[in-house]
Amino acid sequence: MRRLLKLLTSRIWIVSLLVLLQLALLFTWVYQAVIYYSIMPVLNIIAIILAVYVINKDEDPSYKIGWCVLILALPVIGGVLFLLCSGRKMPKKLANGTIEANAQMKALLSQDIDVLEQLEQTDPEAAQMFACGRTRSGFPVYHDTAVQYYGSGEEFFPEFLKVLSEAKQFIFLEMFIIRPGRMWNSVLEILRKKAAEGVDVRVIYDDFGCVMSLPRHYISELQEYGIRACRFNRLRPVLLIKMNNRDHRKICVIDNQIGFTGGVNLADEYINEEKRFGYWRDSAVILKGDAVRSLTVMFLGMWTWLSSDDPEDYSRFMIPASPVKSASQTYYQPFSDTPTDEVDLGLMVHLNLVSHAREYIYIDTPYLILNNDMRTALRLAAMNGVKVVILTPHVPDKKNVFQITRANYRPLLEAGVRIFEFTPGFNHSKSFVSDDRMCLAGTVNTDYRSYYLHFENGILMEDPVTAKKMRESFEQSLRQSQEITLEDCLRTNPAVRIYRAILQLIAPLF
Repeated sequence: MRRLLKLLTSRIWIVSLLVLLQLALLFTWVYQAVIYYSIMPVLNIIAIILAVYVINKDEDPSYKIGWCVLILALPVIGGVLFLLCSGRKMPKKLANGTIEANAQMKALLSQDIDVLEQLEQTDPEAAQMFACGRTRSGFPVYHDTAVQYYGSGEEFFPEFLKVLSEAKQFIFLEMFIIRPGRMWNSVLEILRKKAAEGVDVRVIYDDFGCVMSLPRHYISELQEYGIRACRFNRLRPVLLIKMNNRDHRKICVIDNQIGFTGGVNLADEYINEEKRFGYWRDSAVILKGDAVRSLTVMFLGMWTWLSSDDPEDYSRFMIPASPVKSASQTYYQPFSDTPTDEVDLGLMVHLNLVSHAREYIYIDTPYLILNNDMRTALRLAAMNGVKVVILTPHVPDKKNVFQITRANYRPLLEAGVRIFEFTPGFNHSKSFVSDDRMCLAGTVNTDYRSYYLHFENGILMEDPVTAKKMRESFEQSLRQSQEITLEDCLRTNPAVRIYRAILQLIAPLF
């Protein structure tokens, strides 16, 4: 009852009602025009032209099919929705602003040629995997870096508080979700203390991600504590071209010495203080050394766009990292992905990991909404003899998305992919590990939103020690999970199959 009351009085409810009212008025006006002027044949012709346009767009085939079905089946509704929120179009100010901000940051990143030459000599195949993010998006590959992997939020949290409390110069924090409770209150207490000590504390949070948890003017409250704050892409009760583009990144940087990323947001379910969907399984990494620099630059790029501050000399934040001696064959590439360019870097990193796996690849994901390229890559890897294992949730957080996830099981199982559902609860971890050598941690889900619409980040690693820890954590979770078989899929109720098939048609629109 309390949660329902909170929903009904929240800003998201008011915004949703106003947007629905605008949609209703728009569709009413279009419908009356259709009836009054008898222009339905004209609209059908326009729908066909629009469908032809969609088919010829340079987009994923599944994405195009979803829109074509909606446009041709419901010309009025489908056509209007396509014009309002199709593709990866963004408000011009948002797109241009983030592109300009990222361009300003490029001068702060440079590739150490010695590291690159060493990588190409010791492991040419890994060098190819790192090349995509380096050549297309400008993210360097680092060597002298140490990484600690955490297979749960509650394991990660104490160390996170510890490194925050040791900050001397600055703390940069960028989150999709912040929700008051034990986790955020503990972090906020440290941030307030550090701000009072003169540490430069800055916070970025996504307005949609926090709409149910933070009041509208929360920035003012943070500023009273001496914390500088910005919210990304403010939620507005109007029919904008895009409210789809969200800042889904999770980044924390302390003094350019220590960085964090992973799936963990700052809310109590992520450390299992609150049980929303059973046990919440997640993962995170803390890194120290040279690679932290890229996380600092990512944050500053977003801050440049969101903040109204006068231009700063960001080079002062590039504090040389304390010496970290890495093992001989360990390399790290923090990266971010943005819908403002034509490089779907998160998807490319995923495809590279799958296609280069030789013995096994293990994949953690909360949502399995696959585009054509990813589905083909997984099937081909399994048919080539690679052990492909995917772990998804058994307890869903979004029921329709969960049905789409299950709709993707059958073609993968038929190719030899093994799929498990994490029975204790919800698997929110977003990680890949292959061959006890290559691994990935970050925020990128295997779904259309992460691949095409959201701002995301991650760290691609060639690190046998971290890869082994990730594999062991994955295999431990498999022992608590239920394997899904092809027979399970075939026994699915026919009505559920039909429902999933319909959802699968429009999956790219979720």
